[in-house]
Amino acid sequence: MSKLSVLKELFEFLKVRKKWWLLPIVVMLVLLGALIVSTQSSAVAPFIYTLF
Repeated sequence: MSKLSVLKELFEFLKVRKKWWLLPIVVMLVLLGALIVSTQSSAVAPFIYTLF
């Protein structure tokens, strides 16, 4: 299963079930995960972790 397939399936679920309020939550979780992964081995990591 490709990543695009998963995104398409999620979008279809939101569309069919009328769960549009979930979209901002999903987007923020993905962005937060990307931020943590991208700063894991950099010098910025201690400053990011103090925010949480």
